[in-house]
This record gives sequence, C-alpha cells and structure tokens, in this order.
Amino acid sequence: MITILVVGPADSEPSAPAAGRPSVEILRAEGTEDALERLARNRRIDAVLLLEGAGAAELASTLAEEDPAAPPLFAPASLGAIPGVTHLAGEDVETLLDSIVRRLEPGT
Repeated sequence: MITILVVGPADSEPSAPAAGRPSVEILRAEGTEDALERLARNRRIDAVLLLEGAGAAELASTLAEEDPAAPPLFAPASLGAIPGVTHLAGEDVETLLDSIVRRLEPGT
C-alpha cells in the first residue's frame, strides 16, 4: 500500500480514486498546519503532493526544519523551484499522483 498526502484546496480532490490503483491510499490536508498534523499522526505516509503555491514553499521549509526524515515532497513544475521538492510534469491531480506512484512502486 502506498499512502500519499495531498496538500491543497478541497477542489484538488482526484476524481479517480488513487489514480485508478487499488493499492494507493490518498489522504487530504488543507494547508501547512493540517498537513503537519496528519504527518505527525500517520507515519505510514510515503509521499506528499503539494498543490498550494505559496503554501507549498512554506510547508517544504517547515518539514525540512521539523522532520528531516519526512517523506519525499512532490509538486507540479508550474509552482516553480522549491528547495527539497521534486517537480513533476502535468497539472491535473490524477497525472501527478500516477507519476508519484510510478516512482514509489517497487521495481520501477
């Protein structure tokens, strides 16, 4: 099971559950505080997808300070350079999630 925390506005919810993969669990957070709380309560999170422009840089910086062992951070390339964040091609949530899953699946 791959667990991805999606941080962004409520309208960024993927329409196809977990990018069409039953072995993927999607958790949601709105903003930095909510994301930090979810990460603190759930150590099974394998990756974080940042969808908020200004909030993405703040969250990445805060995670680097508070939890150096935090899961990898991903964001769409359109958000611009954010230190410690892997940028992905694509804009829609399903494409971004699929890209993360491919990177995290064993043997890929």
